[in-house]
Amino acid sequence: MDTEIFDTVARVFEFVGVGAMAVGILVAVFLAIRSWVATRDGGRAFKTLRDSIGMVILLGLEILVAADLVRTVTSTPSLTDALVLAIIVLIRTVLSFSLQVEIEGVAPWKRALLTSPQLMAKAVRSAKETS
Repeated sequence: MDTEIFDTVARVFEFVGVGAMAVGILVAVFLAIRSWVATRDGGRAFKTLRDSIGMVILLGLEILVAADLVRTVTSTPSLTDALVLAIIVLIRTVLSFSLQVEIEGVAPWKRALLTSPQLMAKAVRSAKETS
């Protein structure tokens, strides 16, 4: 009985993950069209579409990892199941990392180097303006 409940929960997570990707792609296309109509800039519309689809895929992958975790944790424990989960999580993590780098255009460890000086400069400007 309990395994049926957890299997249903895992299936719901899978459905939500795939649904999020499907609906998200439609929303991404809508946003890109709206961007193109507003600016008539095809490059900006394409970037909007690409970034939006990337974020949607990231969201869907995270939800699918949750489904795999629920299914593995609630099943009969075996080394094979743990190994399969580890491989799935590794593949999805690499995909997520690659998509994140593609969307932001910079590796996470370099992002701090790029944004920290900008944030500090903004804080200094803000402090000068208030004094």
